[in-house]
Amino acid sequence: MSTATAKPLRLLLGFDYGTKQIGVAVGQVITGQARELCILKAQNGVPDWQKVEALLKEWQPDAIVVGLPLNMDGTKSEMSERAEKFARRLNGRFNLPVHTHDERLTTYEAKGQRLQQGQNSGYRERPVDALAAALLLEGWLNDHPH
Repeated sequence: MSTATAKPLRLLLGFDYGTKQIGVAVGQVITGQARELCILKAQNGVPDWQKVEALLKEWQPDAIVVGLPLNMDGTKSEMSERAEKFARRLNGRFNLPVHTHDERLTTYEAKGQRLQQGQNSGYRERPVDALAAALLLEGWLNDHPH
């Protein structure tokens, strides 16, 4: 793809894919930072596509980043295959560039941040999915400076 015709990236949405919940974050290329947006419910990994579409219409991202849950040795897992399928569906449905990014340990890091914020009980009251999405999106932004 020619960089002369490529649309400049300004705003991105990040998705932390899961079979029950999908964390969503928004990030800005100019700052390299991302923040939690929301958590979408999913049934066996399938989100409510109307809610996804509503988010995309509201935020109008230039691209999407989907976390790729690789095994610790870097190999693909069943979950990473499902996340890639989710990424392909996002691209096919909404015709936006979709990138994947290694998300190993983002959920672990998100839980650690919640503990530092004083949350020491279960994560049902304050799930970490959207925070994990923000962390993986910031990771992608750091790896792809513009």
